[in-house]
Amino acid sequence: MEKRIFIYLSAVVILCLCVFAGLGGTSYGAAKSGEALFKEHCAMCHPDGGNIINAKKSLHKKDLSAQKIKSEGDIVKLIRNPGPGMTKFDGKTISDAEAKDIAKYILKTFNK
Repeated sequence: MEKRIFIYLSAVVILCLCVFAGLGGTSYGAAKSGEALFKEHCAMCHPDGGNIINAKKSLHKKDLSAQKIKSEGDIVKLIRNPGPGMTKFDGKTISDAEAKDIAKYILKTFNK
């Protein structure tokens, strides 16, 4: 009898650990922040707001201004339809809300 209870409790503990490990420390279904989305989709080519492909097209204020990029909408347009050298992100990869969050993060962080 004690062996059966031990097995049952062990199974419950393992199940709980699997469920909580799958949550990754965040609330289930929680949206990612603009920063997290930027790190996931953009940071590999734009580390610290730079640009590993074309240094003149960084995410810093002077370069954004030179490209006439001033608003969240301008950044979202680039995410959707970029120029040569940048990956195009469609609505399935990055939703409109996520694209806006990335744009807000870029303007807040690098546009100084």
